[in-house]
Amino acid sequence: MKKPSAHARIQGACGDSMEFSLEICGQKIRKVRCFTSGCGTSKACALETARMDQGKSLSGALLISPGKVIQKLKQVPENHLHCAILSVTTLHRAVALYLMQHKKNSPFVKKGVS
Repeated sequence: MKKPSAHARIQGACGDSMEFSLEICGQKIRKVRCFTSGCGTSKACALETARMDQGKSLSGALLISPGKVIQKLKQVPENHLHCAILSVTTLHRAVALYLMQHKKNSPFVKKGVS
């Protein structure tokens, strides 16, 4: 994605890195791109998180949880549950950074309160 509205990158304790780039228009996520340098489970979790996020509102994206990703994938090994946590945490960070940069237009900030 050439000019994402939001971007985040996190390196997990396991050494895997995860990136999410979001194109946001009118408080909706129009496009999601993800990249991971991790194992197959990290890749599967990143892709599922991106799939779940596509077309969601910002508040809807924040409701995506590692448990929901694990539930959708069905066969995440016990020793790779951290991959779902890494993917969702990276997504949430991208959304949070966007909201902090655009807090005047955020539906999460009360108007007239600083």
